[in-house]
Amino acid sequence: MQQRYDAIIVGAGMAGIYAVYHLQRLGLSIKLFEAGSSVGGTWYWNRYPGARVDIESMEYSYAFSDELQQEWSWSERYAGQAELSRYFEFVTDRFDLRRHMQFNTRVSGARFDEDAAEWVVSTSDGQTHRAQYCVMTTGLLSAPNKPEIKGLEQFKGEVYHTGLWPKEPVDFSGKRVGVIGTGSSAVQAIPLIAEQASHLTVFQRTPAYAVPLRNHPMPAEYQQKVKADYAEWRRKERYESFGGWVAMHYEASGLTTTMALDTSPEERRALYEDRWQNGGLAFYNVYPDVYVNREANDTLAEFIREKIRARVNDPATAALLTPDYPILMKRLIADTNYYEAYNRDNVALVDISKRPIETITATGVQANGQHYECDALVLATGYDAMTGALTRMHVEGRGGRLLTDHWAERARTYLGLMCAGFPNFFVIDAAGSPSVVFQPIFVAEEQINWVGDCIQQIAGSGRRSIEARPEAEDAWGDECERALQATLFPTVNSWYVGANIAGKSHKGLIYLGGMAEYRRWFNGEAAEGYPGFLFDGGLMQNAVA
Repeated sequence: MQQRYDAIIVGAGMAGIYAVYHLQRLGLSIKLFEAGSSVGGTWYWNRYPGARVDIESMEYSYAFSDELQQEWSWSERYAGQAELSRYFEFVTDRFDLRRHMQFNTRVSGARFDEDAAEWVVSTSDGQTHRAQYCVMTTGLLSAPNKPEIKGLEQFKGEVYHTGLWPKEPVDFSGKRVGVIGTGSSAVQAIPLIAEQASHLTVFQRTPAYAVPLRNHPMPAEYQQKVKADYAEWRRKERYESFGGWVAMHYEASGLTTTMALDTSPEERRALYEDRWQNGGLAFYNVYPDVYVNREANDTLAEFIREKIRARVNDPATAALLTPDYPILMKRLIADTNYYEAYNRDNVALVDISKRPIETITATGVQANGQHYECDALVLATGYDAMTGALTRMHVEGRGGRLLTDHWAERARTYLGLMCAGFPNFFVIDAAGSPSVVFQPIFVAEEQINWVGDCIQQIAGSGRRSIEARPEAEDAWGDECERALQATLFPTVNSWYVGANIAGKSHKGLIYLGGMAEYRRWFNGEAAEGYPGFLFDGGLMQNAVA
């Protein structure tokens, strides 16, 4: 017999945990399915050496409960994977949410039953379940990109993907290790792997901009100061920072509103040096014109390039590690001794930008006409971001429309919340939202609050379903594209624009219009009776009863 719920939630990451908390408080019967054995999402799967958040711990945490904020204490400025995992476990148990969750169960598909106006959800244990609503908290960075490299299957050594790291510690002592990729996870892992491996070879296609994280134990007085006025800290995060992650340390300076090109070179350098010494991602909160003007962007990019060259002893290696594209258009990386790792005698950098890896052999990597012996390979090749977790499921909407077909040419959503032809199917922190350039926990909380209000409106009006209007979806895609094209983001190949996945369209993936404008859009929809949506397939009027 199929079990029926009001809502099925997919994914027990930070968004899924809050979705369970919020929706059960509204009186809904809910069930969350999670492929892993516990909660945490990103911080459950990413256990690779050095895995650590790059947003301050005091900020990268839930804001929905002040009691929770006061009870939990962080041990470091930037929490590591193990502490983050403990935090999400604590939240889950603190609010007794585990009873709504089923672990070790992957959702393989979801089909909309038009007659019943319900979703039929299939899971890996062979069961099917029904719910009026599906809330997809599957994460924006949760579908590992496994590279199609010739010969990979014939490699005789160990192969690890940073996004699917084993629970048991991996010991590279005495081994020759090859790392493929130099994105965020590689930058965190490489210095630690280098300390163990007899030799480490890094295969780099595109160099990254990395700045010092400067992690340290959490000062007790700082934590007490924040907790004493957490509401004001949170307000600054939400409303006075570019990405929701720089307001705390910079409460005195707030947002920089002057332009780089209207500022003297001496003043600019002083600001950049201040950000550099502070550590972390504070560079996102410098001058607004660095996002839209290449000349302004170069003032910051060249500052960081100088720092990179100063950290690497060998000029040839430093040149390979120095990017030549606009900064901040790929996600900035906060590192601990990344560049210094290349000063070690047991670390070598191989440039594969012009000549990709030819093949993986049984004993190593063939690249640039040379064979590199390896006992283990680490694939730090990123994710099919924002869409991959959903397109890897079989999601079938109204009239048998597949989500993979709906998103074939671009990631089509309205407000990054719903899709035309997929009633009662909500997507959180995914395509069409500002999650990649804002604090994702905040985006999830605000989106899920919106979803809860929407469900209550439907229940109170006798309707059965809501979905995006096709024309609203098209308009939102155009709005995402307009905001994107107004910046330097399209000039750089990054996962922000889907460039790391062959054939993937960049359109509709991210919204760069700012969180304030995004709030105006989705709050306006609710206030005006959801004019961009259809109720019951268009059979009922949209005026809120």
